[in-house]
Amino acid sequence: MGRELAATHPDAHCELDHENPLQLAVATILSAQCTDKRVNEVTPALFARYPKAADYAAADRAELEELIRPTGFFRNKTDALIKLGQALVERHGGEIPGKLAELVALPGIGRKTANVILGNAFGVPGITVDTHFQRLVRRWAWTDETDPVKIEHAVGAIFPRRDWTMLSHQVIFHGRRVCHARKPACGACTLARLCPSYGTGPTEQRAAAKLLKGPRAPELAVAAGVPAEYVPAKAVQADAP
Repeated sequence: MGRELAATHPDAHCELDHENPLQLAVATILSAQCTDKRVNEVTPALFARYPKAADYAAADRAELEELIRPTGFFRNKTDALIKLGQALVERHGGEIPGKLAELVALPGIGRKTANVILGNAFGVPGITVDTHFQRLVRRWAWTDETDPVKIEHAVGAIFPRRDWTMLSHQVIFHGRRVCHARKPACGACTLARLCPSYGTGPTEQRAAAKLLKGPRAPELAVAAGVPAEYVPAKAVQADAP
């Protein structure tokens, strides 16, 4: 299944736009209960206004709240960003640390966020257990654990450490584009023959193809042996949730 995922999603990557570890940390905090697309719409102005940790530490709360308001829960997120900036200045010279223990000790950064930062900003392998990852690895019977940390360790024991970061992206890509929570595209899925939950969604090709999402939806269909013309135009234009 891991090999099939890698072949299906060669474009898998972190979908939060960033140029350095601080930007990735901020974007990941903003992504809670918010789509990556919305976060990416907000962060250019945010990053321009607050390029350094010290800028977040000294930020005007009302101004920062207004900038990140579209991401939801903006008051809590503002609090987290200001405290993160202060902690980075006080403890780490204004820089994001590259170790898990130091990252999870920072305001607003839990284990999931820390693994995102380590894997994508520092090249340190990590498994990102977000809602898509939790849902899919249980649907695929890779583990029956429900606690995110236990899921991380269980899946980490199956795959080589070097693959952890990319595996996370590939699973999340599949969850957003093919294996949806309520209605997975079972009949247009490259993992169909391997999946213990095959049949959770429609197995008829045309019905399943309509559920694929994203610009590569026709390619995903063809990879699963489904005619590309079964994929409606709106599926190609749809944003992966």
